[in-house]
Amino acid sequence: MAVSAVLLPVSTANAAPAPRAADGATTKTFATLADAVLTKRTAALLDGRSARTTPKPGNIRLSAALARTEDTGLSTLRTRKTRLASLGEAYTAGDTRVAVDSTSVKGGRATVRVTEVTTLTYKKIRGDEPSTTGFRAHHELNFSSSSGKWELTGIRPTDSGPRPINEPRTAVATTNTGGGLDGTPAAVTWPARPQPKTRGTAGYNYAAMAAYAEKYWRNYNPAYRKFNDQGGDCTNFISQALRAGGWKNDSGVATDYRNWWYDNTTQTTSWVGANEWAWFTLSSKRAVNLANVYQMDVGDILQMDFDRDGSKDHSMITTYRSRAGVPYLTYHSTNTYRKSVASIIASNPGAVYFAYRT
Repeated sequence: MAVSAVLLPVSTANAAPAPRAADGATTKTFATLADAVLTKRTAALLDGRSARTTPKPGNIRLSAALARTEDTGLSTLRTRKTRLASLGEAYTAGDTRVAVDSTSVKGGRATVRVTEVTTLTYKKIRGDEPSTTGFRAHHELNFSSSSGKWELTGIRPTDSGPRPINEPRTAVATTNTGGGLDGTPAAVTWPARPQPKTRGTAGYNYAAMAAYAEKYWRNYNPAYRKFNDQGGDCTNFISQALRAGGWKNDSGVATDYRNWWYDNTTQTTSWVGANEWAWFTLSSKRAVNLANVYQMDVGDILQMDFDRDGSKDHSMITTYRSRAGVPYLTYHSTNTYRKSVASIIASNPGAVYFAYRT
């Protein structure tokens, strides 16, 4: 990836040994480069016109090693785009915006934390795709200065959920899993044998579940505690949505997975823990496993085991299903709206998936 190198003032960064914030001009330049890198990633996925053109980052560059890494990453994203096309999905436009949350400068090094907000427009291939999908992600960037010039030397995601669609990711080794209260892994092949959902037979309001999730995917409901700094908020979020659709409390000891409840002071482990939620759900028969992720419908849950170690890492809820049979997921950690199951699989090719019919 080519981003031109030019002079940046670093005298303030070298003035004191203690970490401190960068000045306004330097912070703006850091933000512009982060914007350029992340926007270029988004553009690699687009079918049609490019992502929003960003201002040139000016007096800064990528290190040679990171430039090679980004070039490789862009190649994997273009491969992901091809994979998505084979699954009947494409994006016609993208918009990535970056805001700096904090900077810490010590000597010739800087650590910058940023928030990325990206919106992608679905191409109308089958005709009933949602208009857009979007996510909010967080990154940490590392810069170093030499001979009066700043270089971006590293960028990494800091969210605990699945990687965003524009985050390069390689497959992991396969082994594993399941059965019993851990559930049965779902196939990810397309198309899948239809598994129609009989609405209302369980006494649940699936539309209310979806409406809740799509209302609070980005702006959290203040009536509930957040768990972003305690392993992630994803299962807490699906529990809230399920409650909004009619799931009732199952009282008992908070640490017993066979119970499920939330109150003003605490909650069960099954409310916030991905594994415990699965154990409760399957043991109480509030849900059953589906054979294929493409069988999910509104109100159904998808869980992922990222590294195939037998422990579930993430939970999501289906808030839309196209007439062609593609489920779209909404979730916290990374906060995401209507991401297709196809793009989730393409972004996380080595994961194990568990689909639940609620």
